[in-house]
Amino acid sequence: MSPLHDRYRLPKEEGSLARTIRHRPPDTLDARAGRRGAPLALALVALAALTTSCAHFVANSVGNSIANGPDVYGTDDDPELVRDALPFGLKTMESLLQTVPKHRGLLLTACKGFTEYAAAFVQMDADRIEPTDYPRATEMRQRALKLYLRARDYGLRGLALDNKGIADQLKLDPQTAVKRIGARDLAMLYWTAAAWGSAISLGKDRADLLADLPAVHSLMERGLALNESYDGGAFHEAMIILLALPPAMGGSPDSARTHFERAVSLSKGTRASPYVTMAQSVSVLTQNRSEFDRLLHQALAVDPEAERSQRLANLVLQQRARFLLGREDELFLEPDTTKPEGKR
Repeated sequence: MSPLHDRYRLPKEEGSLARTIRHRPPDTLDARAGRRGAPLALALVALAALTTSCAHFVANSVGNSIANGPDVYGTDDDPELVRDALPFGLKTMESLLQTVPKHRGLLLTACKGFTEYAAAFVQMDADRIEPTDYPRATEMRQRALKLYLRARDYGLRGLALDNKGIADQLKLDPQTAVKRIGARDLAMLYWTAAAWGSAISLGKDRADLLADLPAVHSLMERGLALNESYDGGAFHEAMIILLALPPAMGGSPDSARTHFERAVSLSKGTRASPYVTMAQSVSVLTQNRSEFDRLLHQALAVDPEAERSQRLANLVLQQRARFLLGREDELFLEPDTTKPEGKR
């Protein structure tokens, strides 16, 4: 036997804890063995409790930093860099939520993050490749739908922190349910509704999702009632999409235009998003080609540096505006009569 093994082997002396455990049943352990074993057991329990406590402390601390720290994504000027970085950040948040499942800030950030990632880097990519690879585009839209639903679920968990059972109530009686939501949860309300509405827009063939449309309407209307100016008119912009439906389905292009004007006013014209949203929804629906052109060129005229917090969103949406202008002839039945024949 090596000296090292000999040094750490169990003692052989009579009366040692090792011999006592080997030769006596647990219920006959003497008081001395009990006194020696109890501190060890207590130490192990204390260590386990300390480890759990430390894990929660670290997760809470990191979660607070992520949720309350500077927006390093929204202010970035490199959409491709953000595209590559976001998945890791999103999975990090999900890992932390395994430890601190009721962290309000992390639930909000996860809801917002998955919604933005699905919209900017999955659904838009699907639209772009559709003309050349329809099967792949269909797969990507299904992925975007799942991401939106994941985001929605995080948002509903966040809303349930102060409003127990609200997820079920939103499906059964949305108008009553939303009255429980206060100003403290305004951001959670918005991103939950945005994720939910986006999922519905991609899942128009799913009756279970279409049945949730009243819940999304009620959430958006509640947000407008609480603070119509939230995030530069974000609720007004969302209403454009909800109202961009034929009248027979509850839509109203005229009402959508009213919300568009209010969104532009509240954002002071520093965001490309209202113009792009209005063009790709209402203008296409009503086949108003001149409005479509005008709105997208207004989106391209927005200076991404004018509002630093919106820089990434403006850059991504200006890419979207160029893409839509390139597909103009596919989106409108009537040709563009304002251009010379050779330039159409």
